[in-house]
Amino acid sequence: MVLKNNRNLRVIHRYAFEGATGPGVLDVSATALTKLPPQGLESVLVLFAQSAYALKSLPPLQGLWSLREAHLTYNSHCCALLSWNTHRDFSINPAYNNDSTYCDESDQLARVQRVIGGSADTTLVMDMPFFSDVDLSEDEGFGDVNFHYPELDFCQTRPTLVCTPEADAFNPCEDIAGFSFLRVAIWFINILAITGNLTVLLVSFTSRNKLTVPRFLMCHLAFADLCIGIYLLMIATVDFRTQGHYSQHAIEWQTGSGCSAAGFLSVFGGELSVYTLSTITLERWHTITNALQIERHLVLTQAASIMAAGWIICLGMGMLPLFGVSSYAKVSMCLPMDIETPLAQAFIILILLFNVGAFVVVCVCYVLIYLAVKNPEFPRRSADTKIAKRMAVLIFTDFLCMAPISFFAISAAFKVPLITVTNSKILLVLFFPINSCANPFLYAIFTKAFRKDAYQLMSAMGCCKSKASVYRMKAYCSENAIKSNLGSNNKESGTGGRRAAVAGQSHHLKEERELT
Repeated sequence: MVLKNNRNLRVIHRYAFEGATGPGVLDVSATALTKLPPQGLESVLVLFAQSAYALKSLPPLQGLWSLREAHLTYNSHCCALLSWNTHRDFSINPAYNNDSTYCDESDQLARVQRVIGGSADTTLVMDMPFFSDVDLSEDEGFGDVNFHYPELDFCQTRPTLVCTPEADAFNPCEDIAGFSFLRVAIWFINILAITGNLTVLLVSFTSRNKLTVPRFLMCHLAFADLCIGIYLLMIATVDFRTQGHYSQHAIEWQTGSGCSAAGFLSVFGGELSVYTLSTITLERWHTITNALQIERHLVLTQAASIMAAGWIICLGMGMLPLFGVSSYAKVSMCLPMDIETPLAQAFIILILLFNVGAFVVVCVCYVLIYLAVKNPEFPRRSADTKIAKRMAVLIFTDFLCMAPISFFAISAAFKVPLITVTNSKILLVLFFPINSCANPFLYAIFTKAFRKDAYQLMSAMGCCKSKASVYRMKAYCSENAIKSNLGSNNKESGTGGRRAAVAGQSHHLKEERELT
């Protein structure tokens, strides 16, 4: 039955072939079919479904008992068919359930020997001298003689299945996670990222303290990293639901709205996190180097304008693959790995350069911050080592996240891949979300300011009231000490202005230490 090139064919009734003899060959190539009938395809030997892009799922594979050859649109469908063919049970197949047995060559030898009454040492008939001395060629008059004896066919060879297109480098025949340990790791990482960033957002939004620029930027960073956690949760959920049979659902997932949403969250969240990290670092560097000039510090309206620009840039990056610039449907992890066109290739290279540039900015700024706090005019130099260690951890986590992914991604963007998609999943699961897990702890949860806000929130809920009182008392004493220091310094002659400036500088350094 040839239905090829019927662009208006969208549905074949589920009982259209039931009770019919055949078809032996079914050709639905270049049609708009969304599914094949689940019944009546038991006699199909050859299936053509090329360029049938709407046919994203196969019928129940047990209904394709006789299938020997398939030429399809998607290679993941071939993965499903070949896997099913390897493990299918022919005993339930009426077409082959005629008391025949599938066995290997040694089984066939043993059964033929039993029929002709021989033992294990008996020489088969065709090995006897009489037959070995005779040339059974057409020139000797034996061309029309049929030496095939069906009654000796006790064993039938397991039928093979030919299917095209075969699996490619972007879509190997495997589950989304690929490795068992990644299946465990992806759940641990996404739960950690979601829990940590939700905690930061909850405490920040419920804090009674004034919204400062660092707190404002921290909320944006937590939201961006939360997007990465949600992306990993979506991937982990689909992997759990399709474990062991992902090939049968691959096209529905990769071309569906779920994969597009997951891909958007991964790009938008990742780039917004990188942008916000760079902004936080620049703000801290600017505040410390201009500690003597309070009027030059970044204010909330300026920070809002900077983050608005970042949102526009990151939203654009996340939405471009939805409009045909690269694609989220290329791989099961729903990342924009399509570099077939020059525009898609340029898009991927632009994202990578953006990330590498942001990493360089973060590193340079933290080096400058460390050099600034080592200035002899800064007080309490005993804390310099602690600050330096904290900065080293921040730079290390950024490097651990960025370096391997950027290296292999840049090579792949120039069409010289150094790693397979299967192995790249290790980088995407263990390295890509490192910042999303570490940022809420390094930039918020481990800081004094966050702990104070957290205890105040828990105190309002009726617990940890003593801890909250201790933090309130420390904050009150610290503010009074700073005011007293400023007042006494201003009364002194000659050096009053300079000492007041140094005291103000000390106050900003204290705030910087709390935030780092």
